[in-house]
Amino acid sequence: MDTKRKIEVMGILNLTGDSFHAGSRFLDADGKVELPRLLARAKAMVDAGADILDLGACSSRPGAEIIGPDEEWRRLEPALIALKETVPDLRFSVDTTWSAVVEKVHDRFGPFLVNDISAGEDDPAMLPTVGRLGLPYVAMHKRGTPATMQDLTDYPEADGLSPVTAAVLAYFQDFARKAEQTSIRDWILDPGFGFAKTLEQNYDLLRELEAFRDLGRPILVGVSRKSMIYKKFGITPEEALPATQVLHLAALQRGASILRVHDVAEAVRTVALYRELS
Repeated sequence: MDTKRKIEVMGILNLTGDSFHAGSRFLDADGKVELPRLLARAKAMVDAGADILDLGACSSRPGAEIIGPDEEWRRLEPALIALKETVPDLRFSVDTTWSAVVEKVHDRFGPFLVNDISAGEDDPAMLPTVGRLGLPYVAMHKRGTPATMQDLTDYPEADGLSPVTAAVLAYFQDFARKAEQTSIRDWILDPGFGFAKTLEQNYDLLRELEAFRDLGRPILVGVSRKSMIYKKFGITPEEALPATQVLHLAALQRGASILRVHDVAEAVRTVALYRELS
């Protein structure tokens, strides 16, 4: 285990009114971005040690309304203008599945990290666009549904891995070929905790996270306050912070390089304690 590897904390800022954790939402009832609240949270995250701020203008929770690229850009542009003025050296990512949004953000604000929960599957132009612009890219696994991921007949246990880990590993092996074909050189993998996976599969995947290190890519883990915690214990996302840090430590021990979190200060302390104990 490379305990001295680079580890980063990514703070979540949702320009939505319906993301599953209420504390991350910065869209008012009229559909306008609440800039004062957003800027205050962003500054607090940076002061607490966030390395990257991740802006998402469309909720990805199950059953959420899918909005188009024009609406995403309408929300993103004023937020990014204000953030860049307040935190000039801000490193940011944009959580989007639309290549049109990537184009507009790049044209207006320059290079940034693209965080795509569909790994290019929702928009055929996404991977070529990212490759052409030379942007770093997060590819997340969300293929299928919990029912199809539960079946996994094509991926029996192999090399001691559970079927879900074997399936997701095969997915990223295939994605590596797509990235090469579209000239994407700098990409990060996200196993997609909570997406198309049962509660048990999420824990299998986290338990076996180290298997993904063989791909030689940074691993992003997004488990913050998710249903794999709150459904397991019958609590709310607002009550899931302590258990989130337990899973963050487990992820770090298994090779995670980026933690995508709602609570930056707590995650930064968890990283510090992992370093101290390793």
